Amino acid sequence: MKKIAIIICARYRDCGGGKCFRALRERHGGFSMYATDEAIEIVGYASCGGCPGGNVEYVPAEFLKNGCDVVHLATGLVVGYPPCPHIKQFKEFIEKHYELPVVIGTHPIPLKYLETHNRLPFWEQSGMQDLAPQLMAETCDIMESYN
Repeated sequence: MKKIAIIICARYRDCGGGKCFRALRERHGGFSMYATDEAIEIVGYASCGGCPGGNVEYVPAEFLKNGCDVVHLATGLVVGYPPCPHIKQFKEFIEKHYELPVVIGTHPIPLKYLETHNRLPFWEQSGMQDLAPQLMAETCDIMESYN
């Protein structure tokens, strides 16, 4: 069984996780890397703690106590505006300090956000296409269903 944890952006700290959990169930977005018949358990769900991400320093320790195999940084860190300026550092820190693999993204990018971000310079400048390719790989129909 694969045990995963999710870190969301603090500006969405009241999010109920519906899009993330739907994507996990349907194996869309960042969860497309898991086979549909692979058993998955959520062992943690927390916000980053607010800029510059104070919880990122500590919350993965709790995830590990719960048997975490991989951490997903939620799609909200990618699509909010401005996108999280610390996302690369979060990934690097968790992977080096906690030795946990980190996947950028949970649910697919809603089409309305993709269309907006494609008109703005941040994603291209930050290499977001390379950082979170599985989020960009969904069909427009699937992305639109997450609007």
